[in-house]
Parts: sequence; structure tokens; C-alpha cells
Amino acid sequence: MDLRQYVTTVENWPKEGISFKDITTIMDNGPAFKYAADQIVEFAKEVGAEIIVGPEARGFIIGCPVAYALEIGFAPVRKEGKLPREVVRVEYGLEYGQDVLTMHKDAIKPGQKALIVDDLLATGGTVDATIQLIEKLGGVVAGCAFIIELKDLNGREKVGNYPIKTLIEY
Repeated sequence: MDLRQYVTTVENWPKEGISFKDITTIMDNGPAFKYAADQIVEFAKEVGAEIIVGPEARGFIIGCPVAYALEIGFAPVRKEGKLPREVVRVEYGLEYGQDVLTMHKDAIKPGQKALIVDDLLATGGTVDATIQLIEKLGGVVAGCAFIIELKDLNGREKVGNYPIKTLIEY
């Protein structure tokens, strides 16, 4: 299936000069969404994932059906102040400033193999921070899976040598 036909490009959003790749038109098409999730499920099996980790919010939307299909757990990564129990945190750089991502301190067991699942690999800041959180907890990053990769933004450089699966490249 060619998932590109289900991606809607929105020009000049969220700001002038950006061609936003909207995956909600994949998500609202049952067969396309199932196909995307199934592709990531197969990758998760290949890398031996024992838990799925997804940054908010689209990492939740994509990661949860993958975890469900594999009958393994899902660990959310959230912005600071959104998780109710003790967390680990990582600061990371944005285009204009800093942000913080957190994970529950008990979300990952030492040695557990985690697959990071998100909608988009762009500059790699979010995935790099998520890798750091998993490793702070003693987990092992088994790989990273994305629906879309924006190749010209060089996000793979921040991912390093971890296995990567992308379904669509721009």
C-alpha cells in the first residue's frame, strides 16, 4: 500500500514556509491505519521489542495499537507535569528554546528492549530525548519506528546506530 496517498500536505502550517505532513488522513482510513500499524508490528518483532514507548501525542496514537497487537506494554513519554508519579526527565533543545520530556521512573525495567514509535522523524530532538529517558532507566533501545521521515532535516544523526523503520520518506 502506498501510504503517501493518505497523507495530506498543509501548506504554511503551523507557520509560513512549512509544508506540514498531516497523518490524520492515514488514521481516519481504517485499512491505511491498519497497514501502517502492521508494518511497525513486524519491525517490532524483528528487533525483539518487549515494550513500546511513544512520545505524546501521536506516539500514543500509533504506539498503542502496536503494543496491543504484540500483547506487550506501552510506556508514554510526556511533557513535564503531565505524569502523576515519580519521573525521570530530560531537557532537550527546540528551534527556539528548551523543553522537557518525562517518563515514569518504573516504566522500563533494566535490560528491557524498547521500541520507540512516533509519527515523524524530523530533526530528531524528541527521539533523542526519548532514547536518553529509556537509557536512564536501564532499558535497551531496540529501535525506532516512524510513519514519516523528513530526510533533509537529518534526524537520523540524533538516532545514531539504532535500527530505524520509516514508512514514508520526504
